[in-house]
Amino acid sequence: MALTKTILSPRDEWKTAENFCVQCGKFHPSQSHWEFMQTMPQDPLEMISDLTKMGVYKPVTFDIANSLSTAELRKELFLKMAGKGSPKREKLVLELAKQAGGLDNAFSAAFGAKAGEFFGDAIRSGEFSRRKFLQNVAIGAALVTLVNACGNNAGTPESQPDAPPPDTSNLEKTDLKVGFIPITCATPIIMSEPLGFYQKYGLNTQVVKMPSWGAVRDSAIAGELDAYHMLAPMPIAMTLGLGSATFGVRLASIENINGQAITVSNKYKGKINGPADFKGFVLGVPFPYSMHNLLLRYYLATGGINPDVDVTIRPVPPPDSIAQLVAGDIDGFLMPDPFNQRAVYENAGFIHKLTKELWPGHPCCAFAASDTWINENPNTFRALNKSIIEATGYASKPENRVEIAEAISDRAFLNQPVEVVQAVLTGKFEDGLGNNLDVPDRIDFDPYPWQSFANWIMSQLVRWDISGDGKAKQLTADGKYNQLGQEIFLTDLARELAEELGQTPPADIYRTETLAFDTFDPQNPDQYIQAQIDKYGF
Repeated sequence: MALTKTILSPRDEWKTAENFCVQCGKFHPSQSHWEFMQTMPQDPLEMISDLTKMGVYKPVTFDIANSLSTAELRKELFLKMAGKGSPKREKLVLELAKQAGGLDNAFSAAFGAKAGEFFGDAIRSGEFSRRKFLQNVAIGAALVTLVNACGNNAGTPESQPDAPPPDTSNLEKTDLKVGFIPITCATPIIMSEPLGFYQKYGLNTQVVKMPSWGAVRDSAIAGELDAYHMLAPMPIAMTLGLGSATFGVRLASIENINGQAITVSNKYKGKINGPADFKGFVLGVPFPYSMHNLLLRYYLATGGINPDVDVTIRPVPPPDSIAQLVAGDIDGFLMPDPFNQRAVYENAGFIHKLTKELWPGHPCCAFAASDTWINENPNTFRALNKSIIEATGYASKPENRVEIAEAISDRAFLNQPVEVVQAVLTGKFEDGLGNNLDVPDRIDFDPYPWQSFANWIMSQLVRWDISGDGKAKQLTADGKYNQLGQEIFLTDLARELAEELGQTPPADIYRTETLAFDTFDPQNPDQYIQAQIDKYGF
């Protein structure tokens, strides 16, 4: 399948993610619902009067009480007010009711004694007048409004429908720009705009699509963005001045774990069985200071391939990776998704290995902000990080992945076929070799920034001396791994915010990391490096 650019007609130009309403699934600003509800009576009885005055309903005669049970009537009204025929809205309404213990309890929780008065009494008495019908419609409308107020978090452990809305009165700044690269690793950052997580915390956040990681780094240093989607090694590299001017950046939370793959051009089908078979290849990675580069080097070395001698590894912006693979500029890549799956979709390449096979649960991307911005906007930073941690918790639930794929596939975000994004997020995919696989944690979402992640990253920056000046080794000398890691990875804050959301983050900050070919003790990174060199020669 050839890569083509979709050109929208003027009529369809309106149908973009920025105008996609997450409340009803139609194309108009989601804010419209909120603005409308501000003009509506807050009590169902007051709403009745307004509906009657507007002449919305004509007199009707029907014996609904005899044809529907109480439970059926309630369900029908719920779904009609949600927009029957819209699976997404029906799911939200029914899920809220499920969390309340059923439709009866949902009514009682939302409206107290009025629920029985408006529904149960009317049906039990066999009287279902026009006025009672209007009253019931108002109840249904009010409950759906309650669902909307809870956002699309209904049913998640982090969501607490009965809790008061977050206090947003102390935010230093509410209009924000967060840069992102269009990859599935950015899912929590991206989805928080269309699914309302930012809005919940009083933030008018615009996610800004960036062309490359170099552009993210340069925009961060120039102060053009408030916060950023970054590769997990980038805050370490930038803070230490590796590959760029020294610029203090803090990693606030992890966006995704797993979620990458080694993909090879179709012309090598049947010829690649392990790392030794990559000798002489030109391989793409998204950025020198990336988990992709470090994991690719880790893998190649186990096959006797010196990453700096036996292959060529070069940066390729993820959006350019398929075109370069098709053109033969690169033989393969270790890239974030959805580009591995897109290569299969385009019949351009096959998936050789998922990175979760190299290190189950490894970090990849992160949410980050500069020291200066955090110090100037501490409350806003906290709210922004909390919204993303909540979104990460939502994304971690397999049952939410299809909905999320639909929300982020739009051209304003990933600009990918929704079936490609769904294949990545659900883990049900074709590998390009004739296999249909089911790997639920092909990509997963866990916001907790383990300090052992930071120490492993720093150990590999020392091992490979990517900056070429020995600076990483100098900066980590005398056992400074822990000190640097705890300055850059804000693990304690991430735990605090997760606990406020009802999540259960770990109490520890270090753990032993088990990789495919060895085990990493975060308290002995220098010994780990030496063991790798002794075993493989580099």
